[in-house]
Amino acid sequence: MAEIVLMSDPKIAAIPVVDCGEPLLDVREKAPFPVDGRRQDGSGAFAHLREGVLSRLVEAQALLPDGVRLLFVEGYRLPSLQRIYFERYADELRAGNPDWDAERLRSAASRYVSPPEIAPHSAGAAVDLTLVDADGRELDMGTSVNANPEVSDGACYTAAENISLEARANRQLLGDALTAVGLVNYPTEWWHWSYGDRYWALASGVGHALYGPRELELDA
Repeated sequence: MAEIVLMSDPKIAAIPVVDCGEPLLDVREKAPFPVDGRRQDGSGAFAHLREGVLSRLVEAQALLPDGVRLLFVEGYRLPSLQRIYFERYADELRAGNPDWDAERLRSAASRYVSPPEIAPHSAGAAVDLTLVDADGRELDMGTSVNANPEVSDGACYTAAENISLEARANRQLLGDALTAVGLVNYPTEWWHWSYGDRYWALASGVGHALYGPRELELDA
């Protein structure tokens, strides 16, 4: 497996953000693919993405074979919620590894949850998604969406070898469509793809990110 740059790597935080000001749009109102409810929140924040990310997902859907559709699971995440997720997972790792120092904990936690200050989800730049068939059944991807490295024995890594040939082919199908429209994958999570964030900028060789963390303003 190729060396993976984690979200905690200083190279990511060092990338400047020049926010282009694109709005966050409600995927449920715009997308030609289903939106799953497993990450639904009272405000509907989870179903938002930056305009440029959503338009690329629409393009990716058109590249998939007949009878296969994207299933949107989660997009935007409030910065406060991102911090809760990160600290909760770090606490779990700390409990199981009391000899780890702070740097190792931060690095290990970032395999699964991005540090809050650079989180692509909080910029509306990242999306968690999978594939479903014409009847809405999820295709075999090797693990469930959001399976962590401990529970999945590393099978959550995009290039993991401890998955079936069918799952590998389905990951390739998803990856080919999303890569073709400019999104990049976070290699520790096969379901996590982004565009315009700092991780995308590093992976794409672009000098700055297009989207930075922001608060979502929802109608009352």
